[in-house]
Amino acid sequence: MSDDLATLSALIKEPGQPDTVFKAFEDITRRLVGHELFTLLYVDGQEVARIYSNRPTEYPVSGRKTMGPTPWGKHVLDGRQPYLGKDKAGIRWAFFDHELIESMGLGSVINIPAIYDGKVVGTINLLAPEHHYREEHVAPVERLAPLLVPGFLAARAANKAA
Repeated sequence: MSDDLATLSALIKEPGQPDTVFKAFEDITRRLVGHELFTLLYVDGQEVARIYSNRPTEYPVSGRKTMGPTPWGKHVLDGRQPYLGKDKAGIRWAFFDHELIESMGLGSVINIPAIYDGKVVGTINLLAPEHHYREEHVAPVERLAPLLVPGFLAARAANKAA
């Protein structure tokens, strides 16, 4: 874990941000806990935007969209808590697009909020086959989440300027 922190901390200094750190984070989390779908969303008030995806055909990088109130949003965005959905029921509870997720052979999820100044500025979203994720998979990703804060803030600022 300390090597992962050191790697990400060093990469933040390199050019090509935020994609340099986003790609390294994807690779590190694949090794630490596994995933088949990895996406990053920045959060700006009630709006979100997907700014990174390892499966852009199914989940493309996209512009801003308003996110209405949902139980998932109350838990992750308002409550600033990770969400662990261990099975398809957990996916269905959380996501309106659960049919697409399930069609990809995915049935478990970890969502980690990246928090800055008391507010969620982004979410880290890892999906894998049903029953892949367990409680012990959350903490390793959550410990690394603060290193994505600069990337989330930069992506949000760039999108506002566009």
